[in-house]
Amino acid sequence: MKKRFILISIFYLVVKIAFSQSISPELVKSISFQKPNDKIASNLFIGSIGEGFKMSFDILSGFEFDLYYQLEHCDFNWEKSQLLKSEYLLGFDDVKIENYSSSFNTYQIYTHYSVSFPNSNTRFKKSGNYIIKILDEYGEELFRRKFIIFENLATVQTEIKRSRVIEFINEKQVVNFEVNPIGIRFNNPSQTVKIKVFKNNDLNYMIDDIKPQYNLGKKLIYKYDKELSFWGGNEYLYFENKFIRNTNIKIRGFDLNDIYSNFLYTHIPKKNKKYSYNPDINGGFLFDVNNSINPEFEADYANIHFYLNKPNFLDKGSNIYVIGDFNNHEISKNHIMSFNPKTSQYEAIFKLKQGFYNYKYVVVDSNNKIVRGNIDGNFDETENEYNIIVYYRNYGERYDRVIGVGKGLSQHITN
Repeated sequence: MKKRFILISIFYLVVKIAFSQSISPELVKSISFQKPNDKIASNLFIGSIGEGFKMSFDILSGFEFDLYYQLEHCDFNWEKSQLLKSEYLLGFDDVKIENYSSSFNTYQIYTHYSVSFPNSNTRFKKSGNYIIKILDEYGEELFRRKFIIFENLATVQTEIKRSRVIEFINEKQVVNFEVNPIGIRFNNPSQTVKIKVFKNNDLNYMIDDIKPQYNLGKKLIYKYDKELSFWGGNEYLYFENKFIRNTNIKIRGFDLNDIYSNFLYTHIPKKNKKYSYNPDINGGFLFDVNNSINPEFEADYANIHFYLNKPNFLDKGSNIYVIGDFNNHEISKNHIMSFNPKTSQYEAIFKLKQGFYNYKYVVVDSNNKIVRGNIDGNFDETENEYNIIVYYRNYGERYDRVIGVGKGLSQHITN
């Protein structure tokens, strides 16, 4: 009897150790924000106080780990604000994520986790920049993502124009806008109002802290040219593999080993060629699988093989990366391409969940600087989405409020 008890104890200890193993960052996939009834996923949520949203991700493991979320309020520069947690949260965080499901009928085993806000434990009291951190049971951070909560205290009227600089008139887009306070009075706006403008949810490509050009009554007018200009870029590339065993106009082949592989057609750089319209979702993605209503845990994973012909205009020491909303537009070793001298192509393989993906190839030079449009060019006709975030901190206040947001689409571009 004592021997049996010892064996059972050892068995439970082994199981506990197995389930308590650390989680490698490479096992965390498909991190996304989504609004209710919206299939398109994003790396960034922007919503009003009280507006619902969901954050989800997968762990490529059959184990169901105990995971927790923490929320941090930040200032304009995404540094931790001066507020106490009780000042910006109604309830509490550091809460275990209870909503998870094991993958079903997939070659790649994974566990899908999701947490919705607001929930019974956590509600937001203040507007501003936020960071959500996902922690394991030992308090180790697995990853973090940014999101923005705003108050409806100002409207932002936006207009996208072509550059007035002749040299860039066919390559750049300029964001002009007006901020009109409707539930607040600005005190010395040149000092208390701050602005962030970014393109296609990419917080790495941003213009910020622009002063109002002038006032028109209560309105703040921002009609700069050079200071608010962005490279137009080109439309995002895309592929769809909800039919994982099929070829299509973007996927030239597939095979199955441990998991499926999809092989994309080789992309030919479009720089110095004419612009051609190609509809996209501005870098977004969505999870989808044929004959399923639950892609969150029924979509399989596939090794996606990317191929790019070597550009003629690549400087020595430059690297090429694949970016989009699906990887938070991150320039990192996890998203770098390698050159194959036998084929004179750049190649990369990423494990991605079935669905529809927008992506781009970008060049980073030897000085670690992104060279915009060095693969597919820059065009003023390109359809882009611009977000304008308006922050306000009055004298004596301890945090940066987000009092309004605006959105501009370059499909309505004017001279």
